[in-house]
Amino acid sequence: MAGPRAADVLGRVTLVTGKEEFFNERTVSAVRSAVRKHDADAEVSESPAGDLSPATLGELSAPSLFSSTRCVVVGSLQDLPDDCVAGVLDYAAAPVEDVALVLVHNGGQKGSGVLGKLRKIATVTEVRTEPLKPSEYSRFVAGEVRGLGSSIDTDAADVLVSAVGQDARSLAAAAHQLTNDFAGERLSVEMVKRYFGGRAEAKSFAVADHAFFGRRAAALEELRWALDAGTAPVLVTSAFAGSARGLARLKGARRGARDADLARDVGVPPWKLRTLRDQGRAWSEQTLTQAVRAVAQADADIKGAATDPSYALERLVLTIADLHDRS
Repeated sequence: MAGPRAADVLGRVTLVTGKEEFFNERTVSAVRSAVRKHDADAEVSESPAGDLSPATLGELSAPSLFSSTRCVVVGSLQDLPDDCVAGVLDYAAAPVEDVALVLVHNGGQKGSGVLGKLRKIATVTEVRTEPLKPSEYSRFVAGEVRGLGSSIDTDAADVLVSAVGQDARSLAAAAHQLTNDFAGERLSVEMVKRYFGGRAEAKSFAVADHAFFGRRAAALEELRWALDAGTAPVLVTSAFAGSARGLARLKGARRGARDADLARDVGVPPWKLRTLRDQGRAWSEQTLTQAVRAVAQADADIKGAATDPSYALERLVLTIADLHDRS
């Protein structure tokens, strides 16, 4: 529901459902903007559903002293008290003309009965938000950058996702920072690395990638740089675990599937699929099983089973590289 008009939200109820908090917030912000564009003096208020009572429900739609136009946001609808359910449903069936009511539900099972009833009401418009799939993050970055008046190379978007991680809020903030500093320019890999190349997550994945390619010296060098830069050891073992899982899923994936479908099955973006394919040629099911055990042991070691996390990680790098050569 990008860019709703005032007519789409005033005198109606917008029901926002989904587990991705960032996209929920964007939808709420879009409704607020539509109301404020219609009436700059419109009153905007927000309340968690858990704080409502039958006595306060009527206040939500009451005109203020300053404006009859209002935007009312009720968050955490799943926590709506039982004695308020009837009042919310009654209002939704006959909303006030100059009020935009937004109800936000986290998409879980709690409060699903209220959702079912609201969905049957003609004056309720539902906006469902979905978390991004691994293969969608780079496209999301490109869309964010485009919306801010710039463009970004495909490889640069991939690098940004690797550096920042699969978090929509953080990626949106990174895109905003880059387009602000390089206004109107096409963002390149070099620009992205200049700002985000030192991220701990990126260093961890670089260590894992080198190790699974059998590049001992490069992996050990990256590991020392990562640890010296303050990267938490658990991020390194997490990156190794992700690589092992990706390779295992690729081995068991459908043969002949399109890259987009294969990336979805494996749970990685398309650019990462290319890396896994190159790595996978040197790995068998047996050596992958041993790799998973080595990662689990290293993870246990850095979480207390051993006294020297650095040594445990160096041993992991060498073990993975040896397994690569043994395949």
